[in-house]
Amino acid sequence: MRWLGGGSVGLVRIRFCGVRVFKLISVKSVVDDHLYINCGGGVASINGTEYEADNETLGGSSHFFLSPNKKWGYSSMGSFSESYPGWWSPSPFRSPSPSQSKYLSYKTCDLNMSDAILYSTARIAPISLKYYGFCLKNGHYIVKLHFAEIAWNQQRGLNQTKLSSTLKRIFNVKIQDKQVMTNFNIVEQAKGVDQSITQEFEVHVNNSQLEIHLYWAGKGSTGYRFSQYGPLISGISVHRVKDKLSPLVIAGIVASALLIVALALLLLWELGCFRKKGLHDEELKGMELLSGSFFNARQIKAATQNFSPAMKLGEGGFGSVYKGVLLNGTAIAVKQLSSKSGQGIHEFVNEVGTISALQHPNLVKLLGCCAEDNQLLLVYEFMENNSLAHALFGPNEVRSRLNWPTRVQICLGIAKGLTFLHEESKLKIVHRDIKPTNILLDKDFNAKISDFGFAKLYEEEVTHVVTKIAGTTGYMAPEYAMRGHLTNKADVYSFGVVTLEIVSGKNSTSYRPNDENVYLLDLAYVLQQKGNLVELVDPSLGSDYSSEQANTILELAMSCTNPSPSLRRPMSENLVALHKKGHQMPIVLLKLSAKRLKNSIPSVDCSAEITR
Repeated sequence: MRWLGGGSVGLVRIRFCGVRVFKLISVKSVVDDHLYINCGGGVASINGTEYEADNETLGGSSHFFLSPNKKWGYSSMGSFSESYPGWWSPSPFRSPSPSQSKYLSYKTCDLNMSDAILYSTARIAPISLKYYGFCLKNGHYIVKLHFAEIAWNQQRGLNQTKLSSTLKRIFNVKIQDKQVMTNFNIVEQAKGVDQSITQEFEVHVNNSQLEIHLYWAGKGSTGYRFSQYGPLISGISVHRVKDKLSPLVIAGIVASALLIVALALLLLWELGCFRKKGLHDEELKGMELLSGSFFNARQIKAATQNFSPAMKLGEGGFGSVYKGVLLNGTAIAVKQLSSKSGQGIHEFVNEVGTISALQHPNLVKLLGCCAEDNQLLLVYEFMENNSLAHALFGPNEVRSRLNWPTRVQICLGIAKGLTFLHEESKLKIVHRDIKPTNILLDKDFNAKISDFGFAKLYEEEVTHVVTKIAGTTGYMAPEYAMRGHLTNKADVYSFGVVTLEIVSGKNSTSYRPNDENVYLLDLAYVLQQKGNLVELVDPSLGSDYSSEQANTILELAMSCTNPSPSLRRPMSENLVALHKKGHQMPIVLLKLSAKRLKNSIPSVDCSAEITR
């Protein structure tokens, strides 16, 4: 699919049997977690759920249909035989369309099952019938396929028992290219004609697309009139289920975590962090990284020039941060905590345990630790551009490097890191202290989240009320600061405040706009009400930025700081929005090939949204 004429039209290229066809369609891609189709019929409401219409009369001969909302489509292949026995009626069913179709079946009488409206219609195909769901959220889904044999009616005294023994509709079903039903006979499974049956399957969507393939494999009746053989289906319902870890996996994770913590504590305080003194520099050089995660005090002191003030990078939550250089030339950052502080010890153990279990390009990497000489030390990879706070509020020569594309890149990096912590990691984490001093920048100004001393494990099913509030004033969400209610939406709020700081270049905790506005977020609310939110943009940028892009990113930041946590979007949605607003839309080509059924689905970009 290619965007044409300013991005409001998609060009679909379809190839069937060597013939290339082009079709223009307007597209609005939406990520959904459900799909309901009334196969062969019109729009239907069943128990509060609206099933979409599927009454296109065409089918067979390599036909492909895309729904009006572009959320699903179907392909039909093959040709029906027109022969039928002498006792059989020429019109065994009625079509819901003015022109009778071989590919739809319709019946309104003698249906006594619940939800009869769903089973009163059906779509039929001679050989192959494929349904596609587009732009679905990745994850686990329950797929329900609804069947009822309504294409066979009693004709000229032939009862249903004789009918079902004479005619046999048999077909196979695959979902996501996996065989789920073989030699499926609707009449046999439903215990008769005009009886309904539902088959339920659990499937996984990992590329935003779902494929349901019903196909005739050469078994059953073939010498009868069309509608008497080939796959038939009355309805499709698809809904997403939350990914839950099995009890066995949870037990394994908990046991592993406890074992790691126990070993870490044992090695820290008794074995791993104490080494013989008097070793020569050459011996240290060979042992620095050989021990894996543990350093001794001599190594750290030598690397930081005995914690020289000239090597000091800044202050952290519970201590100072120094630059160091190991004897092999590796640059490191050393976070120094006081072992006499109860908070420092807790943060030290928490940070070692948390970061050791998490690996992501936008999370700072922990190289090791040390607990000697009454000191607790954490050793990280060195970030050449220090912290975001240093870049935003430090010397002018550093601030001058923060051009507009770099600021957008930093916002994206923070969003990616938080999305991983909240949704993609097996252990869901709430950071609790997102602020500029805890965002580090590498040589290319890629953002990496650091300082996990306050981090907490988060479970959606558990109500989180903490009695001990931890974090930084000005960045804490109101529901957490005032009532101790902690969810991952607290990090979303902090992200919104930090985004305002990145765009404006102003410190949220110390900036006092005027006598009427107390702090940065207060000023942002006032400007938003006046429709002048773009006035927050850092004046040092001059005119070297897109005012439209800046305004949309500022609006995103304001939505993240909504006082109501339920109205804040999760980080994954904020990340998608940032991609849309911070980068140009990708060019996506929607292809369809009937030569190979496996490649016959259009490739739809679910992150792209095209305005009509």
